[in-house]
Amino acid sequence: MRQVKSQNPELLKLIRSLRKKAKENDVAIWRDVANRLSASKRRRTSVNLSRLNRYTKQKEAVVVPGKVLGAGKLEHPLVVAAFAFSDEARQKIVQAKGKCLSISELVEDTPKGSNVRIME
Repeated sequence: MRQVKSQNPELLKLIRSLRKKAKENDVAIWRDVANRLSASKRRRTSVNLSRLNRYTKQKEAVVVPGKVLGAGKLEHPLVVAAFAFSDEARQKIVQAKGKCLSISELVEDTPKGSNVRIME
């Protein structure tokens, strides 16, 4: 298990709950997301909407263990869960009839992690 050096209480709570859900449901995806979030802030992922548009299909569920940025267009609806969203990214996802969720909300909706992809 990777040691977390972050002081952000919200992030620490999310990492603990992800590891707990991974153990309860015997699901590797939530453990992987927790490990990626426990990395230093500099190594955490930031994904532009153009990448989400290019590599996803319509109504797919995607987890970003970092921040979603608003560069580019989103041409189909997606369910996007991330630790943080820029204001522009959130606005564009909603305009494309998609959903912006926190990672914990996605875990509650799909505890087994079926049909969920990790985007980096």
